[in-house]
Amino acid sequence: MNRQEDIILKLKESRLLGKSGSDFPTGLKWEMVKKAKAKKKYIICNAAEGEPNVFKDGFILENYPDKVIEGIKIALNTIDNSFAYIYLRQDYYEKFAKKLKKIIGNLPICLFKKRGGYLAGEETSILESIEGRNPEPRIKPPFPTQFGLWGCPTLINNVETFYDVAKIIRNEYKNTRFYSLSGDIKNKGVYELPENYFISQILKETNNLPDFDFFVQRGGGISGEILLPSELNQPTGGAGAIIIFNRSKTDIFSLMEKWINFFLEENCDKCTPCREGVFRLAEMIEKKEIDKEVLKDLFFVLEQSSFCALGKSAVPLFSSLINKLE
Repeated sequence: MNRQEDIILKLKESRLLGKSGSDFPTGLKWEMVKKAKAKKKYIICNAAEGEPNVFKDGFILENYPDKVIEGIKIALNTIDNSFAYIYLRQDYYEKFAKKLKKIIGNLPICLFKKRGGYLAGEETSILESIEGRNPEPRIKPPFPTQFGLWGCPTLINNVETFYDVAKIIRNEYKNTRFYSLSGDIKNKGVYELPENYFISQILKETNNLPDFDFFVQRGGGISGEILLPSELNQPTGGAGAIIIFNRSKTDIFSLMEKWINFFLEENCDKCTPCREGVFRLAEMIEKKEIDKEVLKDLFFVLEQSSFCALGKSAVPLFSSLINKLE
């Protein structure tokens, strides 16, 4: 067994899952790209982080940029004939580019400034963007591991995953992850805690467990679901975000209006189920008339027929809020 195989085996044994929310086994993804037959391969560190209330990758880039670059360097050494990009959202580029370039030195790593909003951070949208086209999702399959950037096998992991890879290879990984905590709490911020912690444990550990009536949005700012205080004995999932809402100070329709405006603004209009489904949902929210039978059909179409994750993510978000709090 050679050094490259040792690294992939170590990642598999660590059972590391991607920290972008997809939970795909990291070692398996690396192995797929390594074994793919091609003269050129690419590695992309996704630092787009466009989902509201998710800010852990920015925290890692600010505090541990050397670890992120180390993780990318390990990928470059593991996957032959490869070149790497760090795909940064615009404010991260302005804030971290100088520091990252200094650490990168002569490594075959290029910084790329993100164009567009939330959808521009979807993995195939990243490929379109770097290739010079509009950052819109591609049809999958084929997946980037086989047919990615310029048709070449491409490994895409997010910032936290590359950070974890560096710690695993150094034997420093302790099965932790970063959590973004925000909302109606005193101690907002990013915390590194055990990956298997329940939401209730995270709130207690960070002195953020409310003493008022509240509800939680877990996972991500628009891709998560609503949980009641009695439902917090479970992991965050998703991108590791926890948002606390004071129930007495939160107008449910105002909250839904804020969310639906995000979906309307970020919709690419490419997919009819998502475009029309989101518009129909916005109409109901504006009129404050929620027809649950119509919603049932609407959510089914969004979940089953949306081209990308944007339309699908509206289903657990709005359905959990309406069913539990409306």
